[in-house]
Amino acid sequence: MVTKEEVLDALKTVSDPEIGVDIVNLGLVYNIDIAEGVVNIRMTMTAPACPVTDWILAEAQRRVEEIPGVKEANIELVWEPPWNLDMISDEARKMLNL
Repeated sequence: MVTKEEVLDALKTVSDPEIGVDIVNLGLVYNIDIAEGVVNIRMTMTAPACPVTDWILAEAQRRVEEIPGVKEANIELVWEPPWNLDMISDEARKMLNL
């Protein structure tokens, strides 16, 4: 059975190329639901006009679908709540010197 930790680990390999920090530590992943090998992820971007949105979403889906036991990964892009700097993890804050 696929776990949330496995999904988070896979998503940590996807970095925003403009910022250089992974999408989990940036606080872009809001929710993960797993049922019968189907992973549903709700996430956002740092800004609606993010030029690498399509690449990040496709890469996140690809990485999650590489996990043994995952039949399908669905990514839902949401804008509520709006992303802000408070969502960044302490680890990412150190990386970004915030």
